[in-house]
Amino acid sequence: MSENISFEMVLKTATGLPMVKIDRESFLQTALTKHFDQETIKKAIDENPASAGISVEKINEIAKNSINYETTKVTALSAAAGIPGGFAMLGTVPADLAQYFGHMLRILQKLVYLYGWQELFDENGNMDDETANLLTLFTGVMFGVSGATSAVTRIAEKAAEHTAKNLAKKALTKGAIYPIVKKVAGLLGVKMTKQIFARGVSKIIPVLGGAVSGALTLATYKPMAEKLRKYLEGLKLADVEFYKNHHTKSSEEYVEVEEYEEVN
Repeated sequence: MSENISFEMVLKTATGLPMVKIDRESFLQTALTKHFDQETIKKAIDENPASAGISVEKINEIAKNSINYETTKVTALSAAAGIPGGFAMLGTVPADLAQYFGHMLRILQKLVYLYGWQELFDENGNMDDETANLLTLFTGVMFGVSGATSAVTRIAEKAAEHTAKNLAKKALTKGAIYPIVKKVAGLLGVKMTKQIFARGVSKIIPVLGGAVSGALTLATYKPMAEKLRKYLEGLKLADVEFYKNHHTKSSEEYVEVEEYEEVN
């Protein structure tokens, strides 16, 4: 493979796969039902879990269960895909990569919804440019891109102060954020290219290929999901005390994110 994989193409392909998109309201209803009364759940859906008084410790417990569930699914799928002659191509994207990243997007959505973010896709389940940019930044956090972390932190701080549902996404149209999104996307393409090389090597071994591919997935997927979870739990959006002591703004005031850290 002489050229890096296009992260934008992987993202577009993966979001088009069945069962990848998670409906925020349905997920929160299901995830919280065993633990809280309906009044609390309704407020968590209308606003966010922290605003409804749900502690980050309880969210951590639910989030870890979600990570374990999705890890089991993606590892089994990866083992099957690792068998020579398994999945082929979806357009220009290797199908096992699209499937793997589709599962990464599933846990990404579950985690951001648990830790206070609003619905990422529009009412028809479509992905606009701002959603694509935000998904890129969240993925950058999972892969350990420091510039992505800095950008998401600034957006989260502004989003926590407002109740308008799509306000956080407005920051992604600002000139300061767009350059970092493009840099993160480029770095993710490089990282995914390296991962495909590793997975390709496992397929050379006819008998052990599936097991190697499954083990590689287990070694990467869960740690990346945990990296995102640990990052999200420290943001104001997941802080019950912040909402107890702070009055959010309900206006359509524009979110300004003026500075960003260079991506290394």
